[in-house]
Amino acid sequence: MKKYLLPVLIVLMSTLYIFVIPSDPHALKMLFKLIPMWLIIMYAYFQIPRIRKRHHLLLLTGLFFCMLGDGLLSWFVVGLSAFLVGHLFYMTGFLSKWHFSKLRFASIVPIAVYASFMGWELVHALIRDSNESLIIPVLLYVSVISLMMWSAIMTGHLWAIIGSILFAISDSILSWNLFVSDIAFSGVFIMTTYYAAQFCMAFSIRTLATRKLLAEEEPVVYL
Repeated sequence: MKKYLLPVLIVLMSTLYIFVIPSDPHALKMLFKLIPMWLIIMYAYFQIPRIRKRHHLLLLTGLFFCMLGDGLLSWFVVGLSAFLVGHLFYMTGFLSKWHFSKLRFASIVPIAVYASFMGWELVHALIRDSNESLIIPVLLYVSVISLMMWSAIMTGHLWAIIGSILFAISDSILSWNLFVSDIAFSGVFIMTTYYAAQFCMAFSIRTLATRKLLAEEEPVVYL
């Protein structure tokens, strides 16, 4: 029963933040935005086995920097930088568990198409709104999250792959809504996919191990 306590709390607090807590006062809204991430980081910590590996700490650090990004996103470039650092830690952790497959390797093609499309649309929107100073940070972020998603796919691990794709979806909705055009119910879509992504990342810490352990303990995508 104890193993379900934190996941249940994460779902409850995420739901509370997304659907119940009002936008004002801002400090209260921010507090409830961060609570699910604190719980997810705690959950991730408890997923780390007694024998700690490098990728355990890398993914945990990635969660920490993403939590900082949540709190600092009001200062857009600062928050974006924190998320970017978080993705670099995720990517390094995933690359350390690389399992090569030609089909998984080829996923770089659709990911590159996605990154090119998002980059093109965002750059044009930024130019249109005279926000040229954001072009380089935004393009850098699109590149890094795309590589992070590809590195997760290269692990062949289901939860890491789901988490990375959900993260890309969440950030795509956020950036499109922020710079290109309004998306109905964007806040709900952004935060539900974001919290789900981070939970998948946290869950993958326990099972992102050797190929043998993955086959024995958790479903894995072997393409």
